[in-house]
Amino acid sequence: MEQIRHPLSPRLDHCPEGLPRAAYLEQDWFAREMAAVFGRQWVCVGRLADIAPGTQSRVQIGLADCLLCRLPDGTVSAFHNSCQHRGSSLCREAIAPLGKMIRCPYHAWSYAAEDGRLLATGLAKPTADFDTKQHGLHKVAVRHWNGFVFLNAQNDQPELHADVPLISLDNWPMDDLVTGHRWQHHIACNWKVFWENYSECLHCPGVHPELCDLVPIYRAGLMGTNEALDWTPDISLSSPLKAGAKSWTSNGAFCGPVFPGITTQEQEEGYRFVTLWPSAYVVAHADYVRSVRIEPLSPERTRITAEWHFAPATLAQDGFDVGRVAEFAITVLSQDADAAELNQIGIRSPTFQTDRLMPEEYEIHRFQQWILTQMEAHHE
Repeated sequence: MEQIRHPLSPRLDHCPEGLPRAAYLEQDWFAREMAAVFGRQWVCVGRLADIAPGTQSRVQIGLADCLLCRLPDGTVSAFHNSCQHRGSSLCREAIAPLGKMIRCPYHAWSYAAEDGRLLATGLAKPTADFDTKQHGLHKVAVRHWNGFVFLNAQNDQPELHADVPLISLDNWPMDDLVTGHRWQHHIACNWKVFWENYSECLHCPGVHPELCDLVPIYRAGLMGTNEALDWTPDISLSSPLKAGAKSWTSNGAFCGPVFPGITTQEQEEGYRFVTLWPSAYVVAHADYVRSVRIEPLSPERTRITAEWHFAPATLAQDGFDVGRVAEFAITVLSQDADAAELNQIGIRSPTFQTDRLMPEEYEIHRFQQWILTQMEAHHE
């Protein structure tokens, strides 16, 4: 007898088709995504505390080469990395020193680093028809959230796109955390393949033995108890971690003091995910926080940057080994990278035409529909 999903279950009630083959392979599709999605949404570029005052950094936001400035006084601004004279790149290095002015290396036009207004035109002597006020740098919007810096190249999106309320991490001391470890990896896959892998756990039993040991429900291919066919809202929730485990570490133990502001319920959850399409997700534990940024490089190449953030007191513990804390998640991320590359190889087959999603892949369906909506809105 067919089991009936509860009306409040997140499971799909059908098996829809997903994105076509072209979405993962073609340069034209990729370029449209960079313009419509990464070019118009808030993109995470890292932690404010990791951006040194008195520096300018080049960051790619969709198709736009942008300049992220942290002035000597600590304030942050951002602009398109293009001089208003003849379009020269203003900054050639990944990171360069910055004072109060941004100076074009080509013809020495100078701009105020604070707001991008044009200050000087080098040796050029403009005539009366040249309005200095009309030739400032094009601004890129800057937003701060829980110690992270987000940029928006179009400056027209009012809110971050998150899958849960942004207040869900309010009890964590996010602004005070220090980045203790960073791991960067290039994956031979389309950026959406990595996101789609993140968005389901059907692969977990075959790909993540260590993770399934720590989080037993993953052995069933489920991300949460509410995905089970027999789930009802009256089923009581318990910690998803195995008995005795407290955090995502190799031995399941806390790596340091529990954050004092979180509740008992938040501690017992074991982890709390915040997904910020299209560029990042954050995983908050009771003792540390991990973030992962996704950067599309080409239709079949993606860079991920994972960082581990700790309270200063945790890092200051005698003999504290941040690498030992990070190794568990690095194992999981490496397994995900291998699975994503395997997926990408199969997508190249001429016999593959489109995804076919299962009921448990509701989050992939939501993600794909969001992508299509952004592209359609941009096309209009």
